[in-house]
Amino acid sequence: MKNHGLKFIVCVILLFFCFGCVNQVKLKAEKQSPRLPSLANADLNGTLNLALGGEVSILNPILSSDSTSSAIEGVIFSGMLRFDKYLQPKPDLAERWTTSPDGKIWTFYLKKNVFWHDGHAFDAQDVKFTFDAILNPKVNSVRRSDYIIDGVPIKFEVVDQSTLRAILPKPFAPFLPNAAMGILPEHLLAGKDLNRADFNRNPIGTGPFKLQEWRPGNFVVVERNDQYFGKRPRLKKIIYKIIPDENSRLVVYAAGEIDAVDIPPKDYGRALTLPCTNVFEYETLLYTYLGLNLANPIFSDINVRRALSHAVNKAQLVALVLKGQGLPANSPNAPVSWAYSNAVVKYAYDPAQSRRLLEKSEYKIGTDGYYAKNGKRLEFTVVINQGNKERQQAAIILQQQFKQVGVKMNIQVLEWSALLRIVNAPADPKNFDAVLMGWSLGIDPDSYSLWHSSQYPRGLNFIKYRNPQADKLLEAGRTELSQAKRRAIYAKLYRQITDDAPYIFLWYPTVVSAVSQRVGGIDPNPGPAGVFLDVEDVFVVK
Repeated sequence: MKNHGLKFIVCVILLFFCFGCVNQVKLKAEKQSPRLPSLANADLNGTLNLALGGEVSILNPILSSDSTSSAIEGVIFSGMLRFDKYLQPKPDLAERWTTSPDGKIWTFYLKKNVFWHDGHAFDAQDVKFTFDAILNPKVNSVRRSDYIIDGVPIKFEVVDQSTLRAILPKPFAPFLPNAAMGILPEHLLAGKDLNRADFNRNPIGTGPFKLQEWRPGNFVVVERNDQYFGKRPRLKKIIYKIIPDENSRLVVYAAGEIDAVDIPPKDYGRALTLPCTNVFEYETLLYTYLGLNLANPIFSDINVRRALSHAVNKAQLVALVLKGQGLPANSPNAPVSWAYSNAVVKYAYDPAQSRRLLEKSEYKIGTDGYYAKNGKRLEFTVVINQGNKERQQAAIILQQQFKQVGVKMNIQVLEWSALLRIVNAPADPKNFDAVLMGWSLGIDPDSYSLWHSSQYPRGLNFIKYRNPQADKLLEAGRTELSQAKRRAIYAKLYRQITDDAPYIFLWYPTVVSAVSQRVGGIDPNPGPAGVFLDVEDVFVVK
C-alpha cells in the first residue's frame, strides 16, 4: 500500500510539471526570491484553499489546546491586541492601552462600532466575561494559570462600554501577551455551560472571517465578515481541508487543490523545483520532544531518564528525519526567543554511559539483550499522532537507538484528537508512558502552564513534572519586569529542567512552506508567526 501511494505521488507531481500553469518557472537549482502577484490582479471574491494536519477539536479559544483548532480560531476571533511579524504588540479590539507606574493596573480603550458576526454590538462587558470565564474553575480552560499571580486572580472591571481595567495583585511580565486572548460574546454564552455549549461547534466572533460550515473529518469553511472592524478581507472564503497525512497534502498541493503546504524535509529539493510555487523558510517558536510520564514508575527514576537521554543521537535524527533542515534541541525554549539559553545540561550521545546509569539503578542485561529489574523488562510505549511522518520516522529511529542500550520501546500511532484526549484527561496517573510531540511556544517565555507542578493533572504539564526549585523560578519569571533579570531566571530554569530530564529535547525545525504563486498579499520574508499572519491582506489572483 505504501509503495502504491509513493508511485501515485510521483505520478501526480510529474503530471503537474507537464500540465501546470502557463507561466511555468524553469527548474531551479536553488531557492529564488518569491514571485508575488500584483494586487491589481486580485480576485476580491476568491477562495484560498489550505490544509490542516489534524481534526479540529473545538472552536472556543479559551478551551482549545491544539494548534489545529487555534488556526481556525485565529481568523474567527479577535483579541484586544495582536502581534506583528517581529512579535511586537499592536492594537486589535483595543485601540490603545496604558499601565500604571507600578505596573499593576492596565487600562484598555476599546474600539467603537465593533459587531459580532450575528450583528450584536461588542463592548467591554464581553472582555470581562471572557477572562472571568477562564478564571472560573468550572470551565475546563488550560489557560487559567495565565491570569493567576501567586494564587491571586487578576480582576477585570468594566469602566464603561469601551473601557476595561485589569487590576493585577502584582506586576506580571506576561500580562500583555496574555491579554491577546480571543474574546467571547457574553450575550450568547452568559449562564451557559461553556464546556458543552453548542457555541463550541458554531462559534460567533468579531474576526475577519466567520464560520460557514464545519464538516468533521473533511473541511472547515470560513467566509468574509463584511462587518469586520478592521481592514476588509480581500478573500471571500478560506477552505481548510483536513488532510492528516503529509504525503497526501503534497499530492493535493501538486494537483492544485490547496494553495499552500508545509514541506517535509525529505521533499525540500522537490519543493524548489515545483512550478508556480514560492518557497518560504523561517525559524519559529517550536521544538519537538519525547516527553516521559513521570507518574510511570519506570520514569520516576532519574537514572533511567538520563540513560535514555544519553542514548539519543540527535545529530542522526536531524540528518535522517529533517535532512539537515533544523538543529538539535537541548533546551525548553527556541533559539528565536530573546530568553533562549544554551547554558543547559546537555546529554552527549554516549551509549556506554546509558548502560552505566541503568546498572546504577540495578537493571541487569538479559539474554534477550534488554535490561530488566525484578523480572520485569525495561519496556515502554510511545504514542505519536497519525499523519506526521517526521515523528513516525523519529520514533522508529529512537526505537533502534534505545534497543542499542537494552531498552525496548514500542510505538503506538493515534489519531490526533484521540491522543489529545489521553494527554489532557484530568486523571492521575495519565494513561500513557511517553509521548512524541512538539510545543508551539508563546511570544512570552513564561512556561508556567507547561512546567509548574500546579498544572497537573488539569493543565499542560501532563507528564507530572514536579520540582520546587523550578516552581519558584517559574513564579519569579512571571513577576520580574526587567528583561535582563528574566533572562537570567529562565536560564536557571532551563538548566534545572534539563538536569531533571523529564523531556528528551529532540530538534528545532526550520519551517519550509510552499505557496502557490496565485496567492498574494503575504510577506516575502515571514517571521516566526508564519506566512499567513495578516490574513486580511491575503488575496488570490483571478
